[in-house]
Amino acid sequence: MPSHTHIGNYHSFPNQFIIDMPISHRHVEIFRAVMQGGSLGAAAQALHTSQPTLSRELALLEQRLGYRLFDRAPGSRMRPSQAALQLYEAVLGHYRGLTEVQAVARALQRSDAERLRLATLPALAHALLPAALRRMPKRPALTITPLEGPALLREVAEQRHDLAVSELGAPTNGCRVEPLPLLSEVAVLPAGHALLAKARLTPHDFADQEFISLADDDPYRAAIDAKFEEVSVQRRLQLQSGSSVAVCALVAQGLGLAIVNPLTALACASGSLHWRPLTWRIPYSLALLHPTQRPPARGVAGLAGALRAQVEELATALGSASP
Repeated sequence: MPSHTHIGNYHSFPNQFIIDMPISHRHVEIFRAVMQGGSLGAAAQALHTSQPTLSRELALLEQRLGYRLFDRAPGSRMRPSQAALQLYEAVLGHYRGLTEVQAVARALQRSDAERLRLATLPALAHALLPAALRRMPKRPALTITPLEGPALLREVAEQRHDLAVSELGAPTNGCRVEPLPLLSEVAVLPAGHALLAKARLTPHDFADQEFISLADDDPYRAAIDAKFEEVSVQRRLQLQSGSSVAVCALVAQGLGLAIVNPLTALACASGSLHWRPLTWRIPYSLALLHPTQRPPARGVAGLAGALRAQVEELATALGSASP
C-alpha cells in the first residue's frame, strides 16, 4: 500500500492514490459540514458525532477520491485545497436542488397548492377562457398554456395537462374527446359600414367588398371560399392573416370585412368593430380533451363545467342573435 502521512488523527494521501469507489451521501454531509464549520470540532458538533469519527471518514473519502481535501491550519482550522473548493460548488448545487425538491413536496401536502394545467389554443385563451373563469365562484389555481394545434394535441397525448380545449378535429390519442355545443362563424365589420344596417348578411352582401381572409391552409378559409365560389360572388382579396385576432384588428381599421369564429369576434367587439350573423352556417366546433392516463385533479370537473356553460350560453345568444 502506498505510504501516507498523519496530521494528528487526520490522513493525507498522495494524488496518485486512487481507489474507484462511490462516495456515500454521508461523506458528502461530512465534507459539507467541515467546509461550513472550518474545523473538525465544529463539523462534529453540527453532525452530533466525534472528531475521531470524522477524521476517519474524511481519510476514507480522500482514499476514494485519490486527492487531498484539507490541510490543518494553525488553531486546528481545516484549510481546503483547490480541489475541495471546486467540489464544494457541486455539493452546494446538490443541496440547492434538494431544497427545491423539499419545497415542492411541502407544497403538495397543501390541498390549496394543487394547480391545474390547462392547454388551449391561443385564440381560446383570449376569447373563451376569461369569461368561463369568471363564471366560477371558486377558481382553482391554474396554469394556462396556449399552444397551436399540433403542439397542443401532442402534449395532451403525452398526458402533460389536466384538461385541454381545442377545435374539434380528428380523434386524439390518449384522451377522451367531449364535443361542446356547436357555434357558427360570423361576419365582422368596421364602424360606420353600410352593411351594419342589416341584421344578417348573405353571401351576396360581400360582392365586390374588400375582404380580409384567414391563412391559405386554414380549414375555415376553405369553407368560406367554397361558399362564395358556389354562389359566384367575387370579393376583393388583398389582405390575409393566420390569426383571427389580427384579422379583427385589420377590420377595425376599416381595411375590409371578414368572417371569423364567434369567440374572437365577441372578444374583439368594440366601438370600431361590430359583428353580424350570417344567413348560412359555417360550423365552428370546439371540444374538451380529457387525458385518459393522468390521475383526475381536484377542480378539473368545475373548470370543464364552466367552459361548457360558457359555450352553451354563446350558442344560445348566437342562435337568437338579431343585432
